[in-house]
Amino acid sequence: MTEDHPLRYRLITGVDDAAFCERVSDLLDQGYRLQGPPAVTYNGENVIAAQALVWGPY
Repeated sequence: MTEDHPLRYRLITGVDDAAFCERVSDLLDQGYRLQGPPAVTYNGENVIAAQALVWGPY
């Protein structure tokens, strides 16, 4: 990945908190789009989220 050629697909995972939302928001600001709904699970302590994002005009 370079600044001129970002990854076309990203899967962001982490604890579902403000930091996770900020990571996804930053990628949206860079030009990525959400690809489908988020997935969530519970690991006994925290809700863990995953969100796929894609780059480009699809």
